[in-house]
Amino acid sequence: MQTDASSAHQGTAAPSGVRVVVNAAAGRACAEVVKRVVVEIGRAAPVELCATAGLADLREVLLSAEGRRLVLLGGDGSVHAALQELHRAGAAREVGPMGLVPLGTGNDLARSLKLPLDPVAAARVAVGGRARDVELLVADTGHVTVNTAHVGIGAAAAAAAMAFKRRLGPLAYPVGAVIAGARPHAGFHLRVEVDGRVEADGEDSVLMVGVGLGGTIGGGVPLVPGADPHDGNADVVIAGSTGPVARVGYAVGLRNGLHVARRDVRTVQGRTVEITAVRGRPFQVNSDGEISPPLTHVRWTMEPAAWQVLCPA
Repeated sequence: MQTDASSAHQGTAAPSGVRVVVNAAAGRACAEVVKRVVVEIGRAAPVELCATAGLADLREVLLSAEGRRLVLLGGDGSVHAALQELHRAGAAREVGPMGLVPLGTGNDLARSLKLPLDPVAAARVAVGGRARDVELLVADTGHVTVNTAHVGIGAAAAAAAMAFKRRLGPLAYPVGAVIAGARPHAGFHLRVEVDGRVEADGEDSVLMVGVGLGGTIGGGVPLVPGADPHDGNADVVIAGSTGPVARVGYAVGLRNGLHVARRDVRTVQGRTVEITAVRGRPFQVNSDGEISPPLTHVRWTMEPAAWQVLCPA
Protein backbone atom coordinates (compact mmCIF):
# COMPACT_ATOMS: atom_id res chain seq x y z
CA MET A 1 0.00 0.00 0.00
CA GLN A 2 1.31 3.38 -0.94
CA THR A 3 2.47 5.88 1.68
CA ASP A 4 0.18 8.91 1.67
CA ALA A 5 -2.21 10.87 3.86
CA SER A 6 -3.97 7.59 4.61
CA SER A 7 -1.07 6.56 6.82
CA ALA A 8 -1.75 9.38 9.29
CA HIS A 9 -3.69 8.42 12.39
CA GLN A 10 -4.51 11.85 13.70
CA GLY A 11 -7.69 13.63 12.64
CA THR A 12 -7.60 16.49 10.15
CA ALA A 13 -7.91 19.95 11.71
CA ALA A 14 -11.45 21.29 11.88
CA PRO A 15 -12.23 23.52 8.88
CA SER A 16 -12.76 27.28 9.17
CA GLY A 17 -15.81 26.96 6.97
CA VAL A 18 -17.81 24.27 5.16
CA ARG A 19 -19.71 24.35 1.88
CA VAL A 20 -22.34 21.61 1.85
CA VAL A 21 -23.39 20.60 -1.68
CA VAL A 22 -26.65 18.82 -2.45
CA ASN A 23 -28.62 18.19 -5.63
CA ALA A 24 -31.63 20.51 -5.77
CA ALA A 25 -33.63 17.59 -7.20
CA ALA A 26 -33.17 15.61 -3.97
CA GLY A 27 -36.71 16.67 -3.02
CA ARG A 28 -38.66 17.07 0.17
CA ALA A 29 -37.98 13.51 1.30
CA CYS A 30 -34.34 14.44 1.94
CA ALA A 31 -34.99 17.93 3.28
CA GLU A 32 -35.18 16.89 6.93
CA VAL A 33 -32.04 14.77 6.64
CA VAL A 34 -30.16 17.64 4.98
CA LYS A 35 -31.26 19.93 7.80
CA ARG A 36 -29.95 17.54 10.46
CA VAL A 37 -26.65 17.16 8.59
CA VAL A 38 -26.21 20.94 8.35
CA VAL A 39 -26.95 21.34 12.06
CA GLU A 40 -24.41 18.65 12.95
CA ILE A 41 -21.68 20.18 10.77
CA GLY A 42 -22.53 23.61 12.13
CA ARG A 43 -21.41 22.49 15.58
CA ALA A 44 -17.84 22.44 14.26
CA ALA A 45 -17.71 25.24 11.67
CA PRO A 46 -19.78 27.85 9.83
CA VAL A 47 -21.87 26.17 7.11
CA GLU A 48 -23.08 27.29 3.70
CA LEU A 49 -25.67 25.06 2.01
CA CYS A 50 -25.64 25.02 -1.80
CA ALA A 51 -28.40 23.23 -3.72
CA THR A 52 -27.21 22.79 -7.29
CA ALA A 53 -29.40 22.56 -10.40
CA GLY A 54 -27.45 21.03 -13.27
CA LEU A 55 -23.80 20.33 -14.01
CA ALA A 56 -22.82 23.92 -14.79
CA ASP A 57 -24.17 25.01 -11.41
CA LEU A 58 -22.40 22.10 -9.70
CA ARG A 59 -19.10 22.99 -11.34
CA GLU A 60 -19.38 26.63 -10.25
CA VAL A 61 -20.17 25.68 -6.65
CA LEU A 62 -17.29 23.21 -6.44
CA LEU A 63 -14.67 25.49 -7.96
CA SER A 64 -15.58 28.59 -5.97
CA ALA A 65 -15.30 27.15 -2.47
CA GLU A 66 -12.28 29.41 -1.76
CA GLY A 67 -10.75 27.31 0.98
CA ARG A 68 -13.96 26.10 2.57
CA ARG A 69 -14.25 22.36 3.01
CA LEU A 70 -16.54 20.73 0.48
CA VAL A 71 -19.04 18.20 1.82
CA LEU A 72 -21.03 16.29 -0.80
CA LEU A 73 -24.49 15.03 0.15
CA GLY A 74 -25.87 12.31 -2.10
CA GLY A 75 -25.36 8.86 -3.52
CA ASP A 76 -22.77 7.40 -5.85
CA GLY A 77 -24.23 9.29 -8.81
CA SER A 78 -23.83 12.63 -7.04
CA VAL A 79 -20.21 11.92 -6.10
CA HIS A 80 -19.54 10.68 -9.64
CA ALA A 81 -20.91 13.92 -11.11
CA ALA A 82 -18.85 16.07 -8.74
CA LEU A 83 -15.61 14.20 -9.44
CA GLN A 84 -16.30 14.34 -13.18
CA GLU A 85 -16.49 18.12 -13.03
CA LEU A 86 -13.48 18.46 -10.74
CA HIS A 87 -11.36 16.13 -12.86
CA ARG A 88 -12.33 17.98 -16.02
CA ALA A 89 -11.14 21.19 -14.37
CA GLY A 90 -7.94 19.57 -13.07
CA ALA A 91 -8.98 20.34 -9.51
CA ALA A 92 -9.95 16.98 -7.99
CA ARG A 93 -7.08 17.07 -5.51
CA GLU A 94 -6.59 20.83 -5.36
CA VAL A 95 -9.93 21.42 -3.61
CA GLY A 96 -8.57 19.54 -0.59
CA PRO A 97 -10.07 16.71 1.46
CA MET A 98 -13.81 16.37 0.94
CA GLY A 99 -16.51 15.01 3.18
CA LEU A 100 -19.08 12.54 1.85
CA VAL A 101 -22.52 12.13 3.40
CA PRO A 102 -24.47 9.27 1.76
CA LEU A 103 -28.07 10.04 0.85
CA GLY A 104 -28.57 7.60 -2.01
CA THR A 105 -30.04 4.11 -2.05
CA GLY A 106 -26.92 2.11 -2.94
CA ASN A 107 -24.11 4.17 -1.38
CA ASP A 108 -21.48 1.70 -2.57
CA LEU A 109 -18.65 4.23 -2.52
CA ALA A 110 -19.43 5.04 1.12
CA ARG A 111 -19.30 1.30 1.88
CA SER A 112 -15.94 0.98 0.12
CA LEU A 113 -14.53 3.91 2.09
CA LYS A 114 -15.90 2.48 5.37
CA LEU A 115 -17.98 5.62 5.93
CA PRO A 116 -21.03 5.53 8.19
CA LEU A 117 -24.25 5.07 6.21
CA ASP A 118 -26.14 7.14 8.76
CA PRO A 119 -26.05 10.74 7.44
CA VAL A 120 -25.53 12.43 10.81
CA ALA A 121 -22.72 10.05 11.74
CA ALA A 122 -21.16 10.64 8.31
CA ALA A 123 -21.44 14.39 8.88
CA ARG A 124 -19.28 14.06 11.99
CA VAL A 125 -16.63 12.25 9.94
CA ALA A 126 -16.83 14.97 7.28
CA VAL A 127 -15.57 17.54 9.78
CA GLY A 128 -13.53 15.41 12.17
CA GLY A 129 -12.18 12.51 10.12
CA ARG A 130 -8.72 11.97 8.65
CA ALA A 131 -7.82 12.71 5.06
CA ARG A 132 -7.11 9.65 2.91
CA ASP A 133 -5.94 9.50 -0.68
CA VAL A 134 -8.41 7.83 -3.02
CA GLU A 135 -7.95 6.46 -6.53
CA LEU A 136 -9.86 7.45 -9.64
CA LEU A 137 -10.45 5.40 -12.78
CA VAL A 138 -10.27 7.55 -15.92
CA ALA A 139 -11.44 6.31 -19.32
CA ASP A 140 -9.93 7.38 -22.63
CA THR A 141 -13.28 9.10 -23.24
CA GLY A 142 -12.51 11.40 -20.32
CA HIS A 143 -15.22 9.91 -18.11
CA VAL A 144 -14.31 8.98 -14.55
CA THR A 145 -15.33 6.13 -12.26
CA VAL A 146 -15.15 6.67 -8.51
CA ASN A 147 -16.19 3.19 -7.40
CA THR A 148 -16.89 0.47 -9.98
CA ALA A 149 -17.34 0.08 -13.73
CA HIS A 150 -18.63 -3.06 -15.41
CA VAL A 151 -19.29 -4.31 -18.92
CA GLY A 152 -21.54 -7.14 -20.05
CA ILE A 153 -24.75 -8.56 -18.67
CA GLY A 154 -24.98 -6.17 -15.70
CA ALA A 155 -24.65 -3.06 -17.86
CA ALA A 156 -27.08 -4.56 -20.40
CA ALA A 157 -29.58 -5.17 -17.59
CA ALA A 158 -29.26 -1.60 -16.35
CA ALA A 159 -29.70 -0.25 -19.88
CA ALA A 160 -32.81 -2.41 -20.39
CA ALA A 161 -34.18 -1.20 -17.06
CA MET A 162 -34.13 2.42 -18.18
CA ALA A 163 -37.20 1.82 -20.33
CA PHE A 164 -39.18 0.69 -17.28
CA LYS A 165 -37.77 2.98 -14.59
CA ARG A 166 -40.53 5.59 -14.71
CA ARG A 167 -43.34 3.03 -14.61
CA LEU A 168 -41.86 0.40 -12.30
CA GLY A 169 -39.48 2.35 -10.05
CA PRO A 170 -37.30 -0.05 -7.96
CA LEU A 171 -38.65 -3.06 -9.88
CA ALA A 172 -37.13 -1.78 -13.14
CA TYR A 173 -33.70 -3.34 -12.59
CA PRO A 174 -34.97 -6.89 -11.91
CA VAL A 175 -37.16 -6.64 -15.03
CA GLY A 176 -34.16 -5.41 -17.05
CA ALA A 177 -32.04 -8.24 -15.69
CA VAL A 178 -34.61 -10.82 -16.78
CA ILE A 179 -34.75 -9.32 -20.28
CA ALA A 180 -30.96 -9.17 -20.63
CA GLY A 181 -30.41 -12.64 -19.17
CA ALA A 182 -33.11 -14.26 -21.31
CA ARG A 183 -31.47 -13.22 -24.58
CA PRO A 184 -30.00 -16.21 -26.43
CA HIS A 185 -26.62 -14.47 -26.82
CA ALA A 186 -26.01 -13.30 -23.26
CA GLY A 187 -22.22 -13.42 -23.63
CA PHE A 188 -19.89 -10.85 -25.18
CA HIS A 189 -16.77 -11.55 -27.21
CA LEU A 190 -14.36 -9.15 -25.54
CA ARG A 191 -10.60 -8.85 -25.56
CA VAL A 192 -9.50 -7.81 -22.07
CA GLU A 193 -6.01 -6.53 -21.38
CA VAL A 194 -4.69 -5.55 -17.96
CA ASP A 195 -1.36 -3.70 -17.86
CA GLY A 196 -0.76 -4.95 -21.41
CA ARG A 197 -1.38 -8.61 -20.52
CA VAL A 198 -4.14 -10.39 -22.44
CA GLU A 199 -6.48 -11.86 -19.85
CA ALA A 200 -9.26 -12.73 -22.31
CA ASP A 201 -8.68 -12.96 -26.06
CA GLY A 202 -12.30 -12.70 -27.17
CA GLU A 203 -12.53 -16.16 -28.70
CA ASP A 204 -14.69 -17.40 -25.84
CA SER A 205 -17.50 -15.11 -24.74
CA VAL A 206 -17.66 -13.58 -21.29
CA LEU A 207 -20.69 -12.75 -19.21
CA MET A 208 -19.29 -9.74 -17.39
CA VAL A 209 -16.11 -7.77 -16.75
CA GLY A 210 -15.96 -5.75 -13.54
CA VAL A 211 -13.32 -3.11 -12.81
CA GLY A 212 -13.36 -1.96 -9.21
CA LEU A 213 -11.64 0.60 -7.05
CA GLY A 214 -14.31 -0.18 -4.50
CA GLY A 215 -15.80 -3.63 -4.17
CA THR A 216 -19.59 -3.45 -4.32
CA ILE A 217 -22.42 -2.46 -6.65
CA GLY A 218 -26.18 -2.21 -6.20
CA GLY A 219 -26.14 -1.44 -2.49
CA GLY A 220 -23.62 -3.96 -1.24
CA VAL A 221 -23.37 -6.71 -3.89
CA PRO A 222 -19.66 -7.71 -3.78
CA LEU A 223 -18.81 -7.71 -7.50
CA VAL A 224 -15.09 -7.18 -6.82
CA PRO A 225 -14.48 -8.57 -3.30
CA GLY A 226 -11.46 -7.17 -1.54
CA ALA A 227 -11.04 -4.14 -3.82
CA ASP A 228 -9.41 -1.29 -1.89
CA PRO A 229 -9.81 2.31 -3.14
CA HIS A 230 -6.51 3.25 -1.44
CA ASP A 231 -4.13 0.49 -2.60
CA GLY A 232 -3.03 1.85 -5.98
CA ASN A 233 -4.60 -0.91 -8.08
CA ALA A 234 -7.79 -1.57 -9.99
CA ASP A 235 -9.25 -5.01 -9.30
CA VAL A 236 -10.65 -6.82 -12.34
CA VAL A 237 -13.14 -9.71 -12.42
CA ILE A 238 -13.71 -11.55 -15.71
CA ALA A 239 -16.65 -13.96 -15.69
CA GLY A 240 -16.98 -16.58 -18.40
CA SER A 241 -20.23 -17.95 -16.94
CA THR A 242 -22.29 -17.67 -20.14
CA GLY A 243 -24.28 -20.94 -20.21
CA PRO A 244 -27.79 -21.00 -18.66
CA VAL A 245 -26.76 -23.11 -15.66
CA ALA A 246 -23.47 -21.24 -15.23
CA ARG A 247 -25.31 -17.91 -15.23
CA VAL A 248 -27.52 -19.06 -12.38
CA GLY A 249 -24.51 -20.31 -10.41
CA TYR A 250 -22.67 -17.05 -11.00
CA ALA A 251 -25.67 -15.01 -9.85
CA VAL A 252 -26.04 -17.09 -6.68
CA GLY A 253 -22.34 -16.72 -5.87
CA LEU A 254 -22.40 -13.01 -6.60
CA ARG A 255 -24.74 -12.39 -3.68
CA ASN A 256 -21.97 -13.07 -1.16
CA GLY A 257 -18.78 -12.74 -3.20
CA LEU A 258 -18.26 -16.48 -3.76
CA HIS A 259 -18.49 -16.07 -7.54
CA VAL A 260 -14.74 -15.31 -7.67
CA ALA A 261 -14.02 -18.87 -6.53
CA ARG A 262 -15.66 -20.31 -9.66
CA ARG A 263 -13.40 -21.97 -12.26
CA ASP A 264 -14.93 -19.81 -15.01
CA VAL A 265 -14.11 -16.54 -13.19
CA ARG A 266 -10.70 -14.87 -13.32
CA THR A 267 -9.43 -12.09 -11.04
CA VAL A 268 -6.42 -9.84 -11.67
CA GLN A 269 -5.09 -6.44 -10.61
CA GLY A 270 -3.52 -3.64 -12.60
CA ARG A 271 -3.35 0.05 -13.39
CA THR A 272 -4.63 0.01 -16.97
CA VAL A 273 -7.58 -1.98 -18.26
CA GLU A 274 -8.53 -2.17 -21.94
CA ILE A 275 -11.65 -3.81 -23.37
CA THR A 276 -12.27 -4.29 -27.08
CA ALA A 277 -15.26 -5.83 -28.86
CA VAL A 278 -13.78 -8.64 -30.98
CA ARG A 279 -16.70 -9.52 -33.27
CA GLY A 280 -18.21 -6.11 -33.69
CA ARG A 281 -21.03 -6.42 -31.16
CA PRO A 282 -20.87 -3.20 -29.13
CA PHE A 283 -21.09 -3.11 -25.35
CA GLN A 284 -22.15 -0.55 -22.79
CA VAL A 285 -20.35 0.47 -19.61
CA ASN A 286 -22.06 0.94 -16.28
CA SER A 287 -19.87 3.42 -14.41
CA ASP A 288 -21.13 4.22 -10.90
CA GLY A 289 -24.67 3.64 -12.21
CA GLU A 290 -24.24 5.82 -15.30
CA ILE A 291 -24.77 3.95 -18.59
CA SER A 292 -22.56 4.76 -21.57
CA PRO A 293 -23.65 4.76 -25.21
CA PRO A 294 -22.69 1.62 -27.17
CA LEU A 295 -18.90 1.27 -27.49
CA THR A 296 -16.48 -1.07 -29.22
CA HIS A 297 -13.44 -0.06 -27.17
CA VAL A 298 -12.60 1.53 -23.83
CA ARG A 299 -9.33 1.98 -21.96
CA TRP A 300 -9.15 2.94 -18.31
CA THR A 301 -6.14 4.27 -16.45
CA MET A 302 -6.07 4.16 -12.68
CA GLU A 303 -4.89 7.44 -11.15
CA PRO A 304 -3.63 6.86 -7.58
CA ALA A 305 -4.16 9.56 -4.96
CA ALA A 306 -6.33 11.52 -7.40
CA TRP A 307 -8.47 13.07 -4.65
CA GLN A 308 -8.94 13.00 -0.89
CA VAL A 309 -11.83 12.00 1.35
CA LEU A 310 -12.37 12.45 5.09
CA CYS A 311 -12.64 8.93 6.53
CA PRO A 312 -13.15 7.59 10.05
CA ALA A 313 -10.06 8.16 12.20
